[in-house]
Amino acid sequence: MSGLILLTGATGYVGGRLLSLLQQHGNLVRCMTRRPEAIRDRVTATTEVVQGDVFDLQSLTSAFEGVETAYYFVHSMGDNRDFESQDRIAAENFAKAATNAGVRRLVYLGGLGNPDEKLSKHLRSRQETGDVLRAHHSQVIEFRASIVIGSGSLSFEMIRALVERLPIMICPRWVHVKAQPIAIEDLLAYLLAALDLPACASQVYEVGGPDQVSYGEIMYEYARQRGLTRWMIPVPLLTPYLSSLWLGLVTPLYARVGRKLVESLRNPTLVSNNLAESVFAVRPRPVSDAITRALVNEDREFAETRWSDAMSSAGKSPSWGGARYGSRLVDSRTVTVAVPPELAFAPIRRIGGRTGWYYGNWLWSLRGFLDLLIGGVGIRRSRRDPDKLHVGDALDFWRVEVFEPNHRLRLQAEMKLPGRAWLEFEVIPCEHGSTIRQTAIFDPLGLAGLLYWYGIYPLHQFVFAGMLRNVARASEGSDRDLTPPDDVEANATGPEKHALGAPL
Repeated sequence: MSGLILLTGATGYVGGRLLSLLQQHGNLVRCMTRRPEAIRDRVTATTEVVQGDVFDLQSLTSAFEGVETAYYFVHSMGDNRDFESQDRIAAENFAKAATNAGVRRLVYLGGLGNPDEKLSKHLRSRQETGDVLRAHHSQVIEFRASIVIGSGSLSFEMIRALVERLPIMICPRWVHVKAQPIAIEDLLAYLLAALDLPACASQVYEVGGPDQVSYGEIMYEYARQRGLTRWMIPVPLLTPYLSSLWLGLVTPLYARVGRKLVESLRNPTLVSNNLAESVFAVRPRPVSDAITRALVNEDREFAETRWSDAMSSAGKSPSWGGARYGSRLVDSRTVTVAVPPELAFAPIRRIGGRTGWYYGNWLWSLRGFLDLLIGGVGIRRSRRDPDKLHVGDALDFWRVEVFEPNHRLRLQAEMKLPGRAWLEFEVIPCEHGSTIRQTAIFDPLGLAGLLYWYGIYPLHQFVFAGMLRNVARASEGSDRDLTPPDDVEANATGPEKHALGAPL
């Protein structure tokens, strides 16, 4: 195990993933951030969170105390000011503070690109940051990477958004520029391996997968794995400025950095030497495997995710129906009931089958019938037991994916849909009893999936609300009889019924 590690950028994509791995390996970690409250709930007992700002040299002194290795994941790409000068100042302050504190090694993640060519401002700044770090510290390990493929990475999510939303794409010249993508797992493996390097001089390592491909080829591969047909029409006269406007319209999540990103895509980002291969045992996977892993990890990460309060609707909070996270659409809302969690959860564990869905059962029956007509499982599978659930149980046209008694139930849809869907209920103790959170999640498959969700969005407004309202009423009456009556259907079809919020 290495000595104390200082990690910056832990609230970002690469830094956040690296933090998780460092903690899993039992390393002693100190996270430095301007907003400690944004990360405290993500750290373990072996991790310390301190406040520090790379633009304030004095604030860095205590952060570096006792540190052996420091990871530098800071850049000002989204800053409206001159981000190049900001990057220089930040890197110089960081390296000087590390040298003064006796830090043995700095590890930095930069960007690939031939420095002899005319690089974009973004790529030039990323490489210049490495130069500044080396000018003020004796050992800087710099990894230069191209496109990072992983669920949640900026480049991959841009590719995902374009492919999912546009059956026909007008492609500017940068779509055909070659890159050498690397999977996030392989990049993290390099970053971890840097901890075990012997004391040596500073070194730059260029890292990437074995494939040299264009953005267009990556989009075609993503479309192939998602079962989508896409057409790309090249328009060589589309300027970077116009491309950034187009990207901002199609992928608004990245509009604020669109132009800087597009400008960097004009440059080939290829590995020019095999030094990393001779030093490290990491053997990066090809693009097709990286995309497959990204999609697999998305499912795993979602299974471990708990939707925050910002994604729910309660009281005077706005409705979050249709909130989009990447390509994911969410309808989440909460209600508070004056009963303990075991009573609040009682009607949830009985959902489906003879009990029904607490609102608009005729709609669910109709949806099941239509599903049968198009070759789906329909609703006639009912459920194995009227009161007990286990992971893997079939429940009408759902499958139990997660079941935590008195806390959480998540169902994965098995009906025919233009995408993937889940319905989750979570019960959380609170001061006045329990909070029930109901969340419907839909991953649309292309344009058809988006039209499907928004086409039934008005129906969701009363179905979702009705379901949660009646689940709450049933939970407040469950203290009188926790045993389901013989004729539960009669209890479930009156005004006590609720409507649901999964795709109908």
